[in-house]
Amino acid sequence: MPRQSVVRLARQYGSFPPAELPPAYLAPSLHFPLNRSSVQSSNFSSTAPAHGRDLSKSRAVSAIHRTGPRFKLSVSKYPLPKPVSPENLEKRDTTPGHGLWAFFPKDRQALSTPEYDNAHGRSWSIQELREKSWDDLHCLWWVCVKERNRIATSDLERQRLKAGYGEWESQERDRAIRVTQNSIKHVLRERWYAWEDAQALYKKGYRPQNEEDPVEEP
Repeated sequence: MPRQSVVRLARQYGSFPPAELPPAYLAPSLHFPLNRSSVQSSNFSSTAPAHGRDLSKSRAVSAIHRTGPRFKLSVSKYPLPKPVSPENLEKRDTTPGHGLWAFFPKDRQALSTPEYDNAHGRSWSIQELREKSWDDLHCLWWVCVKERNRIATSDLERQRLKAGYGEWESQERDRAIRVTQNSIKHVLRERWYAWEDAQALYKKGYRPQNEEDPVEEP
């Protein structure tokens, strides 16, 4: 804004001398007149004016006026297929060795019995797992995972049927499996720390084959 415009506005709306007026970029209020009635303004609205809208209730579809088309519209120009009854479905042969059967008990029932869930041994101890190889621990871990998935499948079916029995036996079997998994993690953690210690000794120059044989006393 030029300096002359600022001076002119100051003389019109204020009593400050021109020497005391701030620069134009520091006096944005001087850009606007003090009479708010002369400012053109309009309320924000996303709705079109009423005179420009079509208020006919018999045209198009309107959720407000509860109107719709005068004839039924089809979803598709092709007829929808009809469902086939289970009696007319083609029989399929089951696969006895399918991997999904591992999610069910040996009798292949969706809901396991309390006798089946209660017939299990104890958890593997840490001392026993320390003698196992890496491959054995790997296989045992996934056996536990598969068994826990089987228990979760039976629990879900038991909740759906609201059977009202078998929860305690299922929880006890799952608890024994989780103890075994925690023991496997403990053994693998010990081996990891032992490997780190051996690696640190090797970097320091330690070699087991360089150690002198102990002298046998007579």
